[in-house]
Amino acid sequence: MKKSLLALAVLSTVAHADEGMWMPQQLPQVAKQLKAAGLKLDPASLTKLTEFPMGAIVSLGGCSASFVSPQGLVATNHHCVYNSVAVNSNAEHDYLKNGFLAKSMADELPAAPGSRIFVTEEVADVSKDVITPAVDKLAGKARLDAIEKNIKTLQSDCEKDPGHRCTVASFYGGLQFYRIKQLEIRDVRLVHAPAEGIGKFGGDTDNWMWPRHTGDYGFYRAYVSKDGKAADFSKDNVPYKPKHFLKLAKDGVKEGDFIMVLGYPGRTNRHRLPSEVDYTFSWEYPAFVQSSAETLATIARETTGDRNAALKYAGTVANVNNYYKNRKGMLTSYQGSDILARKTAEHNALKGWVNADAKRKAEFGQGIADVEKYIAARDAETKRDYFLNRSSPRLLGVARTLYRMANEAQKPDAERKAGMQERDQPRLKSFIMGVDKTYVAKVDEALVLNNLKKYAAQPAASRNAAFDATFGIKDGMREADLKAVLDPLYAGTKLSDPKARAEWIGKKPEDFKASDDPMIKAAVALYADGLKREAEDEELSGRIQQAYSTYMKAKIAYMQSKGQAVYPDANSTLRVTFGKIAGRSTGADGTTGWSAFTTVKGVKAKATGEGEFNAPQRQLDAINNKDFGKYVDPVLKTVPVNYLATLDITGGNSGSAALNAKGEWIGLAFDGTLDSIISDWDFNKAMTRDIQVDLRYILWNMKHVDHADNLLKEMGAE
Repeated sequence: MKKSLLALAVLSTVAHADEGMWMPQQLPQVAKQLKAAGLKLDPASLTKLTEFPMGAIVSLGGCSASFVSPQGLVATNHHCVYNSVAVNSNAEHDYLKNGFLAKSMADELPAAPGSRIFVTEEVADVSKDVITPAVDKLAGKARLDAIEKNIKTLQSDCEKDPGHRCTVASFYGGLQFYRIKQLEIRDVRLVHAPAEGIGKFGGDTDNWMWPRHTGDYGFYRAYVSKDGKAADFSKDNVPYKPKHFLKLAKDGVKEGDFIMVLGYPGRTNRHRLPSEVDYTFSWEYPAFVQSSAETLATIARETTGDRNAALKYAGTVANVNNYYKNRKGMLTSYQGSDILARKTAEHNALKGWVNADAKRKAEFGQGIADVEKYIAARDAETKRDYFLNRSSPRLLGVARTLYRMANEAQKPDAERKAGMQERDQPRLKSFIMGVDKTYVAKVDEALVLNNLKKYAAQPAASRNAAFDATFGIKDGMREADLKAVLDPLYAGTKLSDPKARAEWIGKKPEDFKASDDPMIKAAVALYADGLKREAEDEELSGRIQQAYSTYMKAKIAYMQSKGQAVYPDANSTLRVTFGKIAGRSTGADGTTGWSAFTTVKGVKAKATGEGEFNAPQRQLDAINNKDFGKYVDPVLKTVPVNYLATLDITGGNSGSAALNAKGEWIGLAFDGTLDSIISDWDFNKAMTRDIQVDLRYILWNMKHVDHADNLLKEMGAE
C-alpha cells in the first residue's frame, strides 16, 4: 500500500467543510477550513485523543456520549439509554413513562446487561502489520485467516494493558487498518432520563422530521474499582474520574454559529459500487421495510394488555421503528433520483481512466472486475438465506453460542475464533445471562413463526438441508405444522431459566452432546453445517477484501488525479464533523423554508395529552407559567428546544456532543431529516441537515421540570 497516495488524497481541498466525517488525525490537513468556519481552538488539539476536548468523548458501542462532570457523569441521547430505562421498569415502577432520576449515587441503577463505556486513548496505523507481503500473496479464506491472525496478535499485544479493549478497524474497503485502544468501562449505571413524553416527545410520528420538539437526552455514570481499574458491577465500585470533561457553554447558540460534533458514526456508503446501490434500494431496503412492519405488528399483537411484556420489548420496538422509518425515507428519496445513474457514470469513468493506461490497467483492472463478480455472489447468498437467518428461536442462538464457546475453549486462546477468545468472555456472558430482560417466549415464538413460514415456502434447493433435517422442515408445511415444530422447543427447553444457562457456561462439548434439552440438541445438530457455511462465507469475504482494497486504491488515485478529496466511509470509529447552525431555504418537497430553531411554544402546541404527544403536566405547567429562569433565548424570547445544523452525521452519532467554536458543550446530536438521510449514500450539501437538542432545553427541564439539582450542581450549571 502506498501511504503517500492516501495522504495526498486527503490533502485535497475540494470537499466542502460541512461534508466529511474526518478522522482526528486528518484535521490538521483541513485546518484552513476549520478556522474559516469559525473554530477558535487550534485544530491540532483535536488530534490529541487524551487531551481536551477529545478526551471527554466516549462510545457506548452503538451510540456516542461524553463525560460532563469530574465524577464520570456521561451525557447521551434518551434513545441511547432507552433500553436501560425499560429493563429497570415494570408496571409498578414505570420509569419509561414517568422518567427516572437518581437523587444520589446510591440510587443509580445498573444499565442494561452488556452496557459499556469506551474511552478512546490511542489510534495507530497498523496497515503494514495486517497486510504483510506474505498476506498480500494469499487469496480467499487463507487471506482472511492470515489477516485475522495478525489482527488478533495486534489486539492481544495492546490488551496487555489491563482493562482495555483494542480493535483493528478497516478503512477504505480494507486498504488501510488502524488499531484503536479504548478503556472499557463495564460498570455502567443509569442516572437520569426524562419522562417518555419529553425524551421521546413526538415518537415515531416526528422521528426524522422537522420541526422537532424532542428532549432526547439521558445520563449514565461510569464506575470503576477503588484502584481506578475497569471492573464488573459491584457496590464497592467508585465513580470514574475522567481526565477531561465538557464544560457547559456560557452563551446560548444562534443561527450562523460554528458547530462541530464529535462522536462515533456507524456506517456510510459513499464509496459503494453501482451494483451495491442497485441491490440495496431494489431489494435489501424493501425487504427490510416489509419484515420490520411485520415485526412491529407481531410484537404489538403479542404484548397487548401485558405491560411487563411490552416493557421488555420496548427497546426492540424503538430500534426497529427508528430504522423502519429511516429505510422508508431512504427509499422515498431514492425513487425518481439520478443517484444510480450518476454512480454508474462515475464508475464507468473510473474504469475508463484505468483502461486508458497500461500500467494502471495492470495494477487495478483485475481487482475492479473481481470485486463486481464477488459482490454479486454475496448478494445472491444474502437473498437466499434471508428468512433462514430470521427463523431461529432466540434461545437456540444462546445454545449455539454456548456450544461454540465450549468447542473453542478446547483450543489455545490465540487459535480461537475471533469473538470467542478470553477477551470476549465478559461480553458473551452478559449476552447469555441478560436474555431475560428483553425476552418473552410467546413473543419470540410468534416472531420466529412469521419468518419460518416464509423460509419453509422456499424451494428445497434454496433451503438449508441441515436446518430442515434438524427440525423436520418439508415442502408443503402449513403454519400449524410449523408451530408444531416450534412448540416442543419452547416448552421443553430449560434455557429460559438463567440458572440453567449459567450452568452451561464452562461445560465440555461432550456435555452438550449428552443433553436432552431440545435447544441444546438442535445447537449440536447444526454445529458442523454452521462451520461449513462459515468457511464458505470466509472464502468469499477474503476474495472481496482483496478486490475491494484494489478498487478503493484505484478510486483514490482517480479522484486525486481530479484534485478531489477522499475521506473514509464511517465505520464506528471516532470522527469529527463541522459546519454551522442553519435552517433551510426550502422544507421537504419544496414547502416553506425551515427556521433553525424550535421552542417550547411548539411543545405546548403539539401536546395532546395522549400517545406520542403526551408531554408531562409538570412540564406544561412550567411552560404556561413561563417558568423559564435563565434559559430564555434573547431573540426567540422563550426556551429553545431543537436546532438544525449543516453537519455530516449518521447512525452511531446519536448522543454525540455538539460543541461551539471554543469547545464548549452546546447540545446533543440525535437525528437527521427524512429527505436528507440519503446522504449516507449520496451527500447533498444543500439539503442535508442534522438535529440537535439544545443544551438550554436540557438544563431547563432538569431545573424546572425534574428538579435534578444534584446533577446540575455536579455539571456546574448552578
